[in-house]
Amino acid sequence: MSSLCRAPRETDFARFPDSAPIVIDNGASTFRIGWAGEAEPRVSFRNIVQRPRHRSSGETVTVVGDTDPALMKYFDCTRTSIRSAFDDDVVYQFEYMEYILDYAFDRLGATSEVGHPILMTECECNPSFSRARMSELLFETYGVPSVAFGIDDVFSYKYNQKLGNCGEDGLAISCEFGTCHVVPFLKGQPVLGACCRTNVGGSHITDFLRQLLSLKYPYHVANFTWEKAEELKKEHCYIAADYMSELQIFKNNKEEAEEKTRYWQLPWVPPPRDEPPSEEELARKAAYKEKAGQRLRDMAAAKRSQKIADLEEKLSGLEDLMDHLDGADESQTTSILGRSGYLSQQEIKSDILKATQSLRKAKGESNGNEENADASGADKYPLVSVPDDMLTPEQLKEKKKQILLKTTTEGKLRAKQRRAEEAALREKQEEERRTENPELYFDELRARYLELSEKVDQRKRQKVNGNNNSSGAVGRGERLNAAQKERMRLLTTAAFDRGKGEDTFGMRDEDWLVYKKMSKENEEDDDGKDDDESELARIASKIQEVDPTFVNKHDAVEPAPDPHKVRPLTADDFKIAIGIERFRCPEVLFQPGMIGVDQAGIDEMVSISLRRLLEDESVKERLCQSILVTGGSSLFPGMIPRLESGIRQFRPYLAPLKLVRAADPILDAWRGAAAFAASSKFGKQTFTLADYREHGESLFHRYNIVYTL
Repeated sequence: MSSLCRAPRETDFARFPDSAPIVIDNGASTFRIGWAGEAEPRVSFRNIVQRPRHRSSGETVTVVGDTDPALMKYFDCTRTSIRSAFDDDVVYQFEYMEYILDYAFDRLGATSEVGHPILMTECECNPSFSRARMSELLFETYGVPSVAFGIDDVFSYKYNQKLGNCGEDGLAISCEFGTCHVVPFLKGQPVLGACCRTNVGGSHITDFLRQLLSLKYPYHVANFTWEKAEELKKEHCYIAADYMSELQIFKNNKEEAEEKTRYWQLPWVPPPRDEPPSEEELARKAAYKEKAGQRLRDMAAAKRSQKIADLEEKLSGLEDLMDHLDGADESQTTSILGRSGYLSQQEIKSDILKATQSLRKAKGESNGNEENADASGADKYPLVSVPDDMLTPEQLKEKKKQILLKTTTEGKLRAKQRRAEEAALREKQEEERRTENPELYFDELRARYLELSEKVDQRKRQKVNGNNNSSGAVGRGERLNAAQKERMRLLTTAAFDRGKGEDTFGMRDEDWLVYKKMSKENEEDDDGKDDDESELARIASKIQEVDPTFVNKHDAVEPAPDPHKVRPLTADDFKIAIGIERFRCPEVLFQPGMIGVDQAGIDEMVSISLRRLLEDESVKERLCQSILVTGGSSLFPGMIPRLESGIRQFRPYLAPLKLVRAADPILDAWRGAAAFAASSKFGKQTFTLADYREHGESLFHRYNIVYTL
């Protein structure tokens, strides 16, 4: 184990005799250690442990207390977390406690063994097993000759009693890091049987503040570290005299709420402003663009030249092959075709025509007139005119495919020609009607436009509505036409062979004709839809010729919504407002139920502790006239007035009540323990290593902790 600490003070142990006690205030928040009789502790640090790995060597080191960020950058802290030896002010992780004691004794100047009596503080009603394990650690590990334990609240009360802040009879209210305690005193002695405890303290306030800020500013969660929340708590939080009235101020009175709000500005760098480019920048970009364009044009020209060369070479080879075939007899022709991979001369001519057209296109020349185009269309199917007895089985299959493709192409051409003739005839008839009666013609166009427009809109609504029949829309089954229904019937019955239930589809050539039929029906259906839309566009153009103000609603383009503009971040987006959180977080000391702890608040704890005292009302009245408030969490502004108003609710009317804050709520416990360790009474309250070895853990069941000064 290695420890990050400063150099030890070897002169401390050399200056003090072996009988000089060491005083330890083992608080859940801060660990303080020093010598008896002194006014201030020699060493003070946070009571935490962290074990990161060194980034270069990989060695695990032990870091105790506060860490220097400049030093921690050399360690990997992602796989470790801050650990504490405490749970509700009770030590239960003695492995971490050993790291802390090693660091503390090393800072104090110890080398191998401590060899000095130890006085250590603990919380009220500390379990015997925790005290036994702590004694075992001090005896066995550090060679301590004797040990004594005392309650930190008692030391603080007795120290302030010497200063005249409280009397022999009174109450000590301790607001600590993890818990809060109320301890009554009678004739200078604590009545531990009447003390009261709540498991809420300063750490819960810090956690609550961190949670509230993380929920309020979720995009700045990384900035709300525990250490920063602790700093904000100490700087800005306060106790509200009346919690509900304070809430109403932030709800209704904006001016007063603004005065009570504090702001924390996070680091923010203004984004660079977009300035218009200069003329030099524009010229540079234009030159770069022109250079890039020229490079692309050169690449395209080189690619086109290479393509032209390849096509010319291919065309030359095909022409040479045709020359050989023209001068060869029938047997040589078959041999030449077999070596070249062609089936006939017609196929070679077709490739020559395609290569010629591709070459002309690459050179930017015209592909010829319509006659050449018709000839090329005929040469696309060279096997159609070849007799079947002259073809091989593979050529016969290819011939069937070419016949099917040729028939389909010719049918489409005839249909296109027929539609062109019908359109010409319709134009002629419309022109005659327009000449005879222009007004009637225009009304007919309007009616036809409305009819087709409604038809197209109905089709679009059917596509959008789907199967939502409950809302009055047309379902899929209702909007299928006859062709679509027939196509669905063919799909459902194609896999069954005449009702036998066996999947024999595809074994016969006629089975595949179903796809041709389905494709034809689908094309007819789609053509019908396209015809309606094209007819609607044609009629709209006719109407616009007569009425220029007419607007076709199907051509109108809806304006696209403006894209969501992202607002640039400003300094206000990095400003953290701490308003209601200032008093809401410390309120958990009085209302622990706000964080899910079903226990009494510190004002109610006073009433509970007084009820546990088997004394008359006059004694309780005397105790309430000397109430000492101590602990780090008692430093919140407004703590004393709020406690006084809360305790009065549980006391009789006009009963005397006096509260006072400790001289130093943080250090008074250690100072009181140091004063007691320097007195002659300290030796009578310790137990030695021999006593521990003789009685074992049973010693702590009958051991009376130190409370007499």
